[in-house]
Amino acid sequence: MFVLTSSDGKFHLISKLGRVEKSVEAHSGAVLTGRWNYDGTALLTAGEDGHIKIWSKSGMLRSTLAQNGLPVYSVAWGPDSEKVLYPLGKQLIIKPLQPSSKVLQWKAHDGVILKVDWNPVNDLILSAGEDCKYKVWDSYGRALYSSLSHEYPITSISWAPDGELFAVGSFHTLRLCDKTGWSYALEKPNTGSIFSLTWSVDGTQVAGACGNGHVIFAHVIEQHWEWNNFEVTLTKRRAMQVRNVINDAMDLLEFRDRVIKASLKYGHLVVSTSLQCYVFSTKNWNTPLIFDLKEGTVSLILQCERHFLLVDGGSLFLYSYEGRLISSPKVPGMRTDILNAQTVSLSNDTIAIKDKTDEKLIYLFDALSGKPLGDGKPLAHKIEVVEIALDQGGPASERKVAFVDKNRDLYISTVRKLGKEQRAVKIGSMVHTLAWNDLSNILCGIQDSRFTVWYYPNVAFVDKELLPKTITEKDGSEYSKSPHIVSFVENRVTIRKSDGSLVHTNISPYPAIIHDYINAAKWNEAVRLCRFVKEQTTWACLAAMAIANKDMSTAEIAYAAIGEIDKVQYINSIKDLPSKESRLAHIQLFSGNFQDAEAIILQAGLIYQAIQLNIDSYNWERALELAVKHKTHVDTVLAYRQKYLNDFNKKETNKRFLQYAEGVEVDWEKIRAKIEMELVKERERGSTGPLGPSTRSSVSTQQ
Repeated sequence: MFVLTSSDGKFHLISKLGRVEKSVEAHSGAVLTGRWNYDGTALLTAGEDGHIKIWSKSGMLRSTLAQNGLPVYSVAWGPDSEKVLYPLGKQLIIKPLQPSSKVLQWKAHDGVILKVDWNPVNDLILSAGEDCKYKVWDSYGRALYSSLSHEYPITSISWAPDGELFAVGSFHTLRLCDKTGWSYALEKPNTGSIFSLTWSVDGTQVAGACGNGHVIFAHVIEQHWEWNNFEVTLTKRRAMQVRNVINDAMDLLEFRDRVIKASLKYGHLVVSTSLQCYVFSTKNWNTPLIFDLKEGTVSLILQCERHFLLVDGGSLFLYSYEGRLISSPKVPGMRTDILNAQTVSLSNDTIAIKDKTDEKLIYLFDALSGKPLGDGKPLAHKIEVVEIALDQGGPASERKVAFVDKNRDLYISTVRKLGKEQRAVKIGSMVHTLAWNDLSNILCGIQDSRFTVWYYPNVAFVDKELLPKTITEKDGSEYSKSPHIVSFVENRVTIRKSDGSLVHTNISPYPAIIHDYINAAKWNEAVRLCRFVKEQTTWACLAAMAIANKDMSTAEIAYAAIGEIDKVQYINSIKDLPSKESRLAHIQLFSGNFQDAEAIILQAGLIYQAIQLNIDSYNWERALELAVKHKTHVDTVLAYRQKYLNDFNKKETNKRFLQYAEGVEVDWEKIRAKIEMELVKERERGSTGPLGPSTRSSVSTQQ
C-alpha cells in the first residue's frame, strides 16, 4: 500500500490497485508529509499545525511525538527507526521515540528549512532551505558540507539508497551530488520548482514532482571506473565504453538490461544489471561470463584477487571469477541493504562484516566455507567501529583487519588466532580514511591532516617499539577538509579531495619489494636491497619481518643497521641457545608474548626453564605455582625470592611464600648443584638449552 497526505488534514491509505482502504483525520490544516519507517510497520505524519504523529500500519494513532507552534514541512526516520529528524523554522531537531531520551537540536540554516533526509547506510543527514543552500550533517549535528547560495530556495533533496549520491531540486534546477557535498552534474529542466524527489530502489534513476504539474525522470550515467591502464565509462543506461590508455584501444560493452552496479579491479570488470551479472576479463572484453542473479537488486560489489562478493537482496554471495558460487555467509538479524564498502571487507580467504545492530562487533567468516572463523564469536571492540578493512597479501594465517573507531583511532587485529582471544593494537589516531595496498600488506591513511603510510603494520605484534620507524608521513593539508582515499594500487595512492578533484601521490616502491622477497624467503636479496636503499624505514621493516619469520641472522643485521644495540645483543644470545624450543620461546619473549614463551617451554617438558623464566621476569607467584604443581625447585623459587627481597631491604608479606618458607630449607649450595644437574641433563638430552646467566640479564632488560 501507499499513503497519500492531503490539504484537508486527512491521510489516505491506498492499496496498489488504487482502492482507498482507509481515510484518517490526522491534523488541523494540511498534512504536509508522510513517511513509512524502514520495515513498513509505522507511519509518521507532520502538518501545518506543527504536530508530528506516529500511526500504525492500519491507521491507528500510536503517539504524538511533538507539538510545535510552527509548521513542520518534512520528516525523516533515523537509520534504526528509533529516532525522527524534523525541521522547525531554521532549526533541525532529532527526537528519539523513547520519551526519556535526550533531544538534539541545532540551528542549521538562515531561512526556513523545507526538506530533510537521513540515509541509513552512511548515517548522514541532508537539509535544504529558503536560504537557497543545501547542507550535509553527521548524526551528531556536525556540519560536513554547506553549498554556495543558489538563485532560488532549495525545495527538495533526497539520498540515493546506497548513500553514495543525493539529488537536489530547485526552480528549473536538478543537481546530482556526491555524499560529501560536491556536485557531479547540473541540469536546467523547464519544470518550475521541483517539490519532491524519490530514487528507484536500485539507485539508477530519480523521479521529481514539478511545479508545472509534470513528473521528471532522470538517469544516472557517465560513472567512471579505473584500474591500472583501463578506464570504463557508463555511456548509456545499457552500454559501457572501455578505453585502454596505453594504446587508446576502445571497446563497447552492451547489456540486455540497465546497469545497476559495477566494479573494476584485479583484472576483472564485474557488472550487475537488474537480472544478470557479467564478469569481463581485461584480457578479453568480447566473451563475458554471464549468470542470473538469485534475488533483487545488487547494492554492493567487492572484489579481491581470487573472487568477488555481491550484496544482493537479503544475502551475501561470494563468487569466483568463473561464475561459481563459493559461499553465502549468514549474519543473524542483519539488514544487508545498509552495508557499504566501509562496513564490509573482502580478502582471498576472509570476509569481515561490521554489525549495524551492535556497532562494536566485527563478524569474521572463512571465505571458502562461509562459516564464522575460530569459535564463531565476533571480534569485539570497546566502542563503536566506523570503518573496517582486511589486508590483501600474505598467507591466511597472518590475515589482519584494520578498523577505525568512533574516536577516529586506528587499530589492527589478527583475524585467525586459534585458542586465544583476538588482540587489537592501536597504531594511529585521528584517522579519517584508510586503504590497504592491493597486493602487499602496506596500509595508508590520512591521519590528522598528515598522509601516513604504515609499511609493515604487523610490527605492532612483533616489536611495537619499532612501529614509528616503519611509518612515513608527509603533509596532507593540500587534500583539504575530509578527503577520501579512492584506491591504493602498487605504489600509487589516489585521493579524492572534498571538492571532488582527484589527487595522485606516490610512495616508495622498496618496502613492497621487500614484502615480495620475504614471501619468497629471499632473505639475502632483501638485505642487499636495504643496503642499496639506505633508508631507516626499509631496515626497520626488514628487522620486524625477520623476527616474525624467526630468521635471527637477518634480524641481527637489520637491528644493527638502525642502531638497536640492546636488541642485537639479545638476538645474539638467542642464537647461542642450543635447542629449537628455547630459541622459539625467547623469540616470543622478544615480541613481548610472555605466555606463549612459557607455553613453548612447558610443552617441551622443561619445567626448570619455565620456573627460571618467571623468576627472571619477577612473576614470583607464577614461578611458585609451577614449582608446587610439578613438585620441583620450590626451594629455588624461595631462594631467589629471598635474595630479591634482601636486595631491596623488604620483608616477605605474601602469604603463600610465608607458608612454603616454613617447611622448606633454603641452601644455596644444594640449589646451585640442582641447577647444574638440570643444565647437564638438558645438554645431554640435546632437546633444549639453559636460560643461563648470559641470557638472564637480557631477559630482564627486555621485560
